[in-house]
Amino acid sequence: MPQPDDQTYTIPAPYRRMENLHILFWLLKDIGWCMLWKPLGISMIFPTLTIALVITWRTRHVTSELAHNLAIVFWISANSYWMVSEFLGFDTVRVWGNVTGKHLALLPFLTGLVILLYYYLVQKPQEAQAEQAVES
Repeated sequence: MPQPDDQTYTIPAPYRRMENLHILFWLLKDIGWCMLWKPLGISMIFPTLTIALVITWRTRHVTSELAHNLAIVFWISANSYWMVSEFLGFDTVRVWGNVTGKHLALLPFLTGLVILLYYYLVQKPQEAQAEQAVES
């Protein structure tokens, strides 16, 4: 079995099991949304978001993982808000101009996107430049 090096990111088995459980909760949440099973959809928000936060915390030392996992936290938040807005009927309520309750989900979606844009456009190029300087 190959040994990990500086270029390899390995996931300990307990973390991997938690990530797999996270996928299960996320799927159950979205199935609840799709099937309009409000209790299932709403009850899966907490475990899905909690595990996403734990995964983010555990991988905070790896810059790329932190950026992507933060984006996932904001994605789940936006997705959950959108689902709740539909379940509770305020998704089509205008809050300002043509902006409806559902459109407010764009705030966490865009936050996740900004985090990834920053990572790919600023942080990753800086890391690559620093790595090249060390190799020179």
